Amino acid sequence: MPDLGAALGRLERSEVIDQRDAELLFGARGDELERLLAVASRMRDDGLARSDRAGVITYSKKVFLPITQLCQDRCHYCIFVDTPGGLAKRNIPVFMSPEEILEVARQGAAMGCKEALFTLGDRPENRWPSARKWLDDHRFESTLDYIRAMAILVLEETGLLPHLNPGVMSWAELQRLRPVAPSMGMMLETTATRLWSDKGGVHYGSPDKDPAIRLQVLEDAGRSRIPFTTGVLLGIGENDAERADALFEIRRSHERHGHIQETIVQNFRAKPRTAMQNEADLALQEYVAAVAVARVVMGPDATIQAPPNLTDVQELGLLLRAGIDDWGGVSPLTPDHVNPERPWPELEALARLTRDGGFELRERLTAHPPYIRDEETWLDPRLRSQVHALTDPHTWLARQDAPVAGRPWIAAAPSRAGTLSDLLDVAELTPASLTDSDYVALLGARGADLERLATIADELRRSTVGDDVSFVINRNLDLSLFDPSRSTPGSLDLALIGQLADEAQSLGATEICLQGAVPDAAGDAHFDIIAAIRDAQPELHIHSLRPVEIANAAARLGVSIGEFITRMRAAGANSIPGTGARILDDRIRAVLSENTDPPVKSWIEVISTAHSLGLGTTATMVYGHIESPAEQVAHLRLLARMQDETGGFTEFIPMPYMPLEASSRVAALAGPSPSLHQSRALHAVARLMLTGRIDHIQAAWTKLGLAGAEAVLRGGADDLGGLLLGGTLQRTAGAEAHRELSLIDVRAIAVELGRPLRQRTTDYATVRWIAPRESPRAVSMLSLEHRSAAPAHDSALRSAP
Repeated sequence: MPDLGAALGRLERSEVIDQRDAELLFGARGDELERLLAVASRMRDDGLARSDRAGVITYSKKVFLPITQLCQDRCHYCIFVDTPGGLAKRNIPVFMSPEEILEVARQGAAMGCKEALFTLGDRPENRWPSARKWLDDHRFESTLDYIRAMAILVLEETGLLPHLNPGVMSWAELQRLRPVAPSMGMMLETTATRLWSDKGGVHYGSPDKDPAIRLQVLEDAGRSRIPFTTGVLLGIGENDAERADALFEIRRSHERHGHIQETIVQNFRAKPRTAMQNEADLALQEYVAAVAVARVVMGPDATIQAPPNLTDVQELGLLLRAGIDDWGGVSPLTPDHVNPERPWPELEALARLTRDGGFELRERLTAHPPYIRDEETWLDPRLRSQVHALTDPHTWLARQDAPVAGRPWIAAAPSRAGTLSDLLDVAELTPASLTDSDYVALLGARGADLERLATIADELRRSTVGDDVSFVINRNLDLSLFDPSRSTPGSLDLALIGQLADEAQSLGATEICLQGAVPDAAGDAHFDIIAAIRDAQPELHIHSLRPVEIANAAARLGVSIGEFITRMRAAGANSIPGTGARILDDRIRAVLSENTDPPVKSWIEVISTAHSLGLGTTATMVYGHIESPAEQVAHLRLLARMQDETGGFTEFIPMPYMPLEASSRVAALAGPSPSLHQSRALHAVARLMLTGRIDHIQAAWTKLGLAGAEAVLRGGADDLGGLLLGGTLQRTAGAEAHRELSLIDVRAIAVELGRPLRQRTTDYATVRWIAPRESPRAVSMLSLEHRSAAPAHDSALRSAP
C-alpha cells in the first residue's frame, strides 16, 4: 500500500499526523505495523519523561458500582442493561440501595481501593415507569440527582473518590455533579452518525448515542473544567475514516479545553444474548494498530488506556508497544459488570506483565496527576481535602500508605467567604454552584468587581456560542393598526400587510414580528393576517403575537390557548415573542401595569403551550424599576426551570425599564432608568445563570442605546436582535417605528468590539448572504430617529451610581 507507506514515512519524520494519514495507518500490518508501534512507543516514552514519570504505567484500584442496569438506550452489543422484568427474574433491584452501595464501597476501601466507579444506564426513567416510580418513591428528581446523593454518601462514609460514568449529561448537570466527583467520563464510542440514525445500526433507537449529543458533552465537560475520560469503541460497524474522525474530534475538544485526562481505546467483544452475539471480535492486529494510531493522534502528553481484561493476557505486551500508558480501573473485589465474561487480571499478574514490558506499574487516583497538581483549575474546593488525603505530594499518584477513610463533604465551597472576590472565584470555575443569594450579591458588583464579573461572563459567552455578534434582519408590524376599511391614516389591511411583507423581503428581511392587539371589531383576523404574510412571502419567518395578546384573543374567541396557537401555526406562524414578562411576580406586575397585566400563570401557560406545540419563543425581563435584585434572580430561576421542562426558549432579552414608556404614576414609583452598571451586572449574571439552558442573550439596543448595547456585548451578551426595518412603503407600520439599525451600524458595532458579525435567522441558523439591497435610509449611518431612540437610558448609562 504505497499511500500507507507514505503516511508512515511522514509520521516517522515529524511525528505529526493529519486525519487522512490516521485513516491510512489503521490498516498497518506486518512490518508496517512494527514501524507504527515504534513511533507510538517513542512518543509515549517522550511524554512520560516530560511528566517526570518515565517508565511508569498507571492503573486505578477501584470498585465497580452498577447503580442501575436499566437504560433508555438499546445498544445492540450491550449485555449490561436489562428490562425491569429481566432484573426481577434475577432478583436485582431497579436501583442499588444506599446500603448496598455502601457495603461494596466499604469492602473496597478495606482492600485499599481508592476509586468508586459509578456506572449505570442512561436516564432509565425516560423509558421505564418502574425507574420513575423508584425515584419518586425515594424523593429524587432524576437518576443523576440520586447519583449526586450517593457520591456524597460514598465520600463521607468510605473515602473512596467517585468517578461518575452516567452517560449523557447536560452542562447544568455536569456543573451539579462537579463538586461531588474529582473526575467523570463518557465514551464517545464513534462519530458514525449512520450507526445511530439508520435502521440496523448498532445505536439505532438509542437517543443518547447521537454523536452530536455526545460531542456536546465533551464540550460541556471542558467548559466546566472537569477532568474527563472518553474514548472509542472499535469493531461495531464503523470504518477507518469514521475511526479517525472520532479520535480527531476528541483531540480537537482537548485542544480547546485541556480536559481529556485519558482516551480509552476499547475493542468490541461479542456477548451472548445480544443482537451482535454472532459478530466477530475485533482482530488483534487491527486493535493494536488502532491503539497506536490513537497515541500518535492524541500526542505524547496524552494518556492512552486499553482495558487489560479485554485482551488475552499473553497479548498485553503488544498494547504496551502500541503506546498505552494506563490500564484503567482494575478491581480486586468487583467484576467488570459491562464485560462480565472477561475477569480482571490479578494485580500481581498485571504488575509482572507490565514489568516484562519494561515498565513499573503504579497506582493513580481517579483524577490524573496533572489535574490534581492544578487543583485550582480542575478540582472543586469541596473535594480537595478528600483528594489530598490519598495523593502522594511528590508524584501526584496514589499514596500507598494512605488510609482510605470517610471525611465530611462540605455542602458550600469553603472558598466562599462572603466577599464579592470570593464569589467571583467560584463563578469563574463553577457558576452553577452559586446560590441565589450569591447571584443577588453579584448583581451589586461595581468597579473592579464588575469588570471581573463582566470578563467571566464574556469568557463563558465565548465558550458557549463563540465570538460572533449575531443579528436578524426583521420588520415589526403593529396589529393594533389593523383596519380592513383603511378608514384612518396609517392603518393596515390585508393587502398592505402583504405588500409590507414583500418590501421586507426585498430589503433582506428573514423575519416579520407581529405585535399589538387586533381591534375587537376585527374578530379572528389574526389568522388572516398571518396567512396573508405567508401567501405573500412563503419563506419569511413569522414571529407572531405576545402572550397577553394570545390569551386575550383566545378568551374573546372562546377557545383554549392551545387551540388558538394551533390555528396560528396552521395559518403560518413560526414562533412567538415572549415579551410582556416584565418581572414574573404578580405583585410587581400589578403595580407596573396598574392591574391590567394578566397573572404570571397566564404568561407561563401561553409560553409552555407554545413550546409543547412546537413553537419556540423568546424569554424576556424588564428590569430596573420597583423590583429587588432577589426578584430579578427569582425571575431568571423561573425561566431556567421552564427551559429545563420545555427547551423552547431561543434567547433571553433583558430590557431596562424606560420611564418615558410608563404612566406618570408608575414613573414616580419606579424612578429613573437603571444605570449602565446595573445593566452590565444583570446581563453578566443572566449569562452565568442561564448558560447550558438558554445560550443566547440579546442586547436590547432600542432600550439600551448603542453605547449600552456595546457594553453588555462585552460582558456576556452575544446578539443584537433585529434591525427593525422601516422601509418606505409605510414607516409607521411597526410598534417601534423610526428606530432602525442599518447594516453599516451593526458592522460598526462589531468592529468596535473586535468580533465577527453573523446574520442569523430567528432560530439562530446562519444566513449565508447579506441583504441583497439596502434602502438609502438604511445605509445612512445613524438616522436621527435612531440617535434619539433611548435618551433616558443613554443619560443613565453615563451617570451610574
